[in-house]
Amino acid sequence: MFRQLLRTANERLRLFLSERGRRARVIRDSCAGSLVALSRPRDLSRAFATHTSRAKHRGLELLKEWLSPEQFAQYDAKSYFEVTGCHSGKRYRICHGTSMNIYELDGAGRPRVGLCFVPKGYLVSGDVMLAQKIALETDERRALTVANRFFSCFDYSSY
Repeated sequence: MFRQLLRTANERLRLFLSERGRRARVIRDSCAGSLVALSRPRDLSRAFATHTSRAKHRGLELLKEWLSPEQFAQYDAKSYFEVTGCHSGKRYRICHGTSMNIYELDGAGRPRVGLCFVPKGYLVSGDVMLAQKIALETDERRALTVANRFFSCFDYSSY
């Protein structure tokens, strides 16, 4: 019995480590163009920053492709865009960011309550906002069941 448990634990550990190794190789290969000569630690941090900024740029470009012309103009001018929930018809404002960036709007277009839900894993802000947009526009009820609510302290004079 104990040997079987130990064997299972060893197998799981081996699978976990091999998966981490695969992910590390994927990251290394995707950074291959920017990793020239990494002899000093600051070279590594510069290469990581370059890779990260490219990912952020690609995420925002994808988001902008999915936005309607009105949403794109709104996002371009104010760094947020509004979506309409598919079930309730409520309006939500998605601000630039990765968490605590969604606000349910009242009839006058002012933020009422904040919502926070994000997809699993680390994603750049453009990808997170796109996932939030799609969730609210296609399955609002499910998105609201997992969302954490918070009260917003917005300065209404600027909106």
